[in-house]
Amino acid sequence: MKLKILFISLFLFTANLLQAQVRFEANVSKEKLGINERLRVDFEMNQDGDNFRPPSFNGFRIIGGPNQSVSRSIINGKGSYSKTYTYFLQPESRGNLTIGQAEIEVDDKIYKTSPIDIEVTAAVEESESGTDTDIVASENLHLVAEISNTNPYLNEAITVVYKLYVSPSISVSNWRDIDNPKFSDFWSQNIDIRQLRAENGEYKGQPYRYVVLRKTVLYPQKTGELDIEPLALSVSVDVPSERRDIFGSRIYRTVQKTVAAGSRTIDVKPLPLEGKPADFSGAVGDFDFEVTASKRTLDASESLQATVEVTGNGNLKLFELPDLSVPASLEIYEPERSENVNTTLNGMQGSISKNYTIVPTRKGKYPVPALDFSYFDLDSETYKTITSEEILLDVEEGPAVATGSPGGVASRQAVTTNGDQFRYIKLNTNLRPLQQQEFFNSVSFWGMVLLPALIIPLVILFGKKREAIANDEVGNRRKRADRLARKYLSEAKKNLGDQAAFYVALEKAMHNYLKAKLHIQTSEMSKDRIKEVLASRGVDGSTINEFISLLESCEFARYTPASSVTMKQDYEKAAGVISTLDKQI
Repeated sequence: MKLKILFISLFLFTANLLQAQVRFEANVSKEKLGINERLRVDFEMNQDGDNFRPPSFNGFRIIGGPNQSVSRSIINGKGSYSKTYTYFLQPESRGNLTIGQAEIEVDDKIYKTSPIDIEVTAAVEESESGTDTDIVASENLHLVAEISNTNPYLNEAITVVYKLYVSPSISVSNWRDIDNPKFSDFWSQNIDIRQLRAENGEYKGQPYRYVVLRKTVLYPQKTGELDIEPLALSVSVDVPSERRDIFGSRIYRTVQKTVAAGSRTIDVKPLPLEGKPADFSGAVGDFDFEVTASKRTLDASESLQATVEVTGNGNLKLFELPDLSVPASLEIYEPERSENVNTTLNGMQGSISKNYTIVPTRKGKYPVPALDFSYFDLDSETYKTITSEEILLDVEEGPAVATGSPGGVASRQAVTTNGDQFRYIKLNTNLRPLQQQEFFNSVSFWGMVLLPALIIPLVILFGKKREAIANDEVGNRRKRADRLARKYLSEAKKNLGDQAAFYVALEKAMHNYLKAKLHIQTSEMSKDRIKEVLASRGVDGSTINEFISLLESCEFARYTPASSVTMKQDYEKAAGVISTLDKQI
């Protein structure tokens, strides 16, 4: 028995050890091909590595690639990861050729693939690769991440624009995200693209059409080399085949192709220490600064508004405004912060401000000291300081300030008395009511006696009612489900009438519900994945289809107008489907 347990433990240990090992291997579409055929080579790894180095491919000409694809999945609670670099090669001569070793670095260790021998023969009459739609799609479809600046300063805005290039020989019918970059070392904000528009351009000197799929503004929050993770898409590509219909038109075949914008690295420069002001709070950009008052002449107990405001272009949401200080005879309240910021490809633009309420308590003239605001100017690469003007407040009516009191505060004076100002107040009294009623047989007496007898039946009835409500599991679950649906959809309800904001909030609410109930991350929320998880939880097909239909409505609403009636109907549908899901999960 002990020997059996030992063998089982050894087997499990070996299985776990093999599972934890890094797997990096090369695969080819065929090991023997004609000189007029093409070869596909996949370098696949089960862990994310750095510094991928392909072989030299001696004897071959690279006609496609490298194309990068990433796949993540969770099966029975266990996650799996796969990353593949794909090349398409054309042999240059006949003979025996070798695909050399590729290298990858994982946890500071170098891993290599095994060499692969390829036999190249004379040209074949019918090239199998000539109708390989996957190769055609890979050669004519490219996802590119264009970065505005790869060597920015800390807190300097950079933009990442993702473009999908499509050759005129193919067409794209649909696409969806399968892996989104997380931008963990950046403050990030996506810029909404209301309508996708195809434009003419070039890719590696060849005419292509391209579509801008996503625009993101990033503000690096760390210095040094920072990685921008790739965006991966699954694209439905219509590729022409060798077949033709009865009218002679070429027949197209639709294939699913995964494309990714390669991982990019930027080198973030620290802000210089030379000339850095002591009051610098991290503002980077081009700004104006001022302190204003709603009035400068007023009476005591009358209020005014003082505003400390920064306007311009830069990291407006990522620094603190200086605090306003006033003389002691002015009461100042906690400020209200307001933002009017718009984010474009040039970064954040607009204004931020602090609004103070100030109330003077005494008559006099009070200076509000000037404030300094420092920022780093990107054009001159130097620090600049702006000083506001001093504000003089003239309080005309009110209690006078005592002469010689510092800081505008009245000095305290002793109060003199002449001995006749206050009469003697007795501290102990012996007062009795003129008419005193006995407690026994009084209204209060009988009220205290009968009150428990009246309360006891009410308590019994209330207890039975609560017990009946507690035993009504179906009703309670329905109430909880309805409350949960309204909770997640509260933001969408606020934006009814505003199409863009409403559907963004509606889609976010449905995703947040899945994240909370099923522990699905945003990066995994494809329609197929959602269907799979809901079906595994026993949700009926009609409810799943209604949930997916609402997600599609949110996507279509970005490009097509919707009436307020339609938004109201979608809101009620979402409340109903979330309530139904909560009853079934």
